[in-house]
Amino acid sequence: MADESTAARDEGRRRRPRSRRRKALLVAAWTAVGLVVVGGSGLGYLYAKLNGNISGVDINAALGGDRPADPDNGSMDILVLGSDSRAGSNGEYGKDEGSSRSDTAMIVHVYKGHKRASVVSIPRDTLVTRPDCKTDKGSEAAGGRDQMFNTAYQVGGPACAVKTVEAMSGIRMDHYLEVDFTGFKKLVDTLGGVDITTSKRIDDDKSHLHLAPGPHTLGGEQALGLVRTRHGVGDGSDLGRIQLQQAFIKALIGQVEQVGLFSDPKKLYDLADTATSALTTDSDLDSVRSLAGFAGGLKGIGADHIDMVTLPVRYDPADPNRVLPQDRQARQVWDALRADRTIPASATKDSAGDKGDAKDVVAGR
Repeated sequence: MADESTAARDEGRRRRPRSRRRKALLVAAWTAVGLVVVGGSGLGYLYAKLNGNISGVDINAALGGDRPADPDNGSMDILVLGSDSRAGSNGEYGKDEGSSRSDTAMIVHVYKGHKRASVVSIPRDTLVTRPDCKTDKGSEAAGGRDQMFNTAYQVGGPACAVKTVEAMSGIRMDHYLEVDFTGFKKLVDTLGGVDITTSKRIDDDKSHLHLAPGPHTLGGEQALGLVRTRHGVGDGSDLGRIQLQQAFIKALIGQVEQVGLFSDPKKLYDLADTATSALTTDSDLDSVRSLAGFAGGLKGIGADHIDMVTLPVRYDPADPNRVLPQDRQARQVWDALRADRTIPASATKDSAGDKGDAKDVVAGR
């Protein structure tokens, strides 16, 4: 999959992140889906308000019929993205340059019976073969080898991101969910913060995060700082940050499970309002009724029944700021999900993405 062509690399290359660059956590979308269930439960008179919050994208119309087959085995696959857009209220995190990329990407595979799930994180700097895509203006954006994964969203939006994932994996995405920085922060704040325990001190001036070892309740801004920090934990790489994000996801989902939403009608509505406002979905989920039904199907999946891995990768010998998929191991991941099986440990044993101890720094409490 790696082509050493300098020209091909230059097309996908980006500048180093600015110190103010925030990293969106895709668990916001996952959590929003879970919270939206309350939107269809006892709040019928506010249905129109909540329904109007949701933004939808017609992925099916954009991609047509040239897609992987959808296996009839009771499983479901969802592409969850975080956008680094600086538009609107996201402008406080950097200058709006008129385009955005997928800041974090996760494929969520829900197994038959909807009691377990596997989450595969795709590093944004993974060099992939990106297919040809249409831009938002209808023109053609040529694909090619050795393109950074996060450029798919930049050149062709959600549809191109889905098309790229399907080309990589051979797995049809049943749904698409997207959240941005502001949406994530509001979700955490509306939830009342997230309780975590850190095993070591975290100091990162760039993300304005300073946490002593021990228990903490993080508000939205702190939580965003935690999931974007690179220099405060691990080896300072994006792969270490993904491990930290995965650990935080489990802490957040575990806390959501314990929140007594139905005992506080105002909080229940505030969470539903925030959740629906935070999301962009595929057109099959862009109503409260359909989103609530979808979320209801995920209620049985607890934090202890979610397995999280990173796409098996190795550092690019030509550029340590890029990673390359380990083809054989990656096929093990995709083959397992396609067959609705657990991802084997051998798939990630030698992957750079699952080394290091960043995942042990944060836990729920």
